[in-house]
Amino acid sequence: MSAPAALMAAAEGGIIGDGRTGASLALLAGAFGVALAWLATRRAGRRISSVNPRTAGMAAMATGAAGTVLAVLHLATADGGPGTGNGLVGAVVAVPLGLGALVLGRRALTRSAARTTPPGG
Repeated sequence: MSAPAALMAAAEGGIIGDGRTGASLALLAGAFGVALAWLATRRAGRRISSVNPRTAGMAAMATGAAGTVLAVLHLATADGGPGTGNGLVGAVVAVPLGLGALVLGRRALTRSAARTTPPGG
């Protein structure tokens, strides 16, 4: 398939349709948020770290929230059911992934705050 034909097929929804694109973006945002939260949680317990756990935790929470909102919007506007090519299953998977990023990001923030609080204060 030539490049112009591939672009035309993509524009018509033959390769990746509009429905799958929204779900894929939500999945990507949720997965990125979980990865950031995991990294922040792992680094929060260490004394010397190359990643600021507070910054990574907040970024994970923001990315997870964005992925969850995208997935819920996609679920609300998707036509048809699972298996129709609208990305409905991807959006269903993206919701708990984004919520997991929110929870893990909050955990990283809590762990980093507990580590930086002086004893008795």
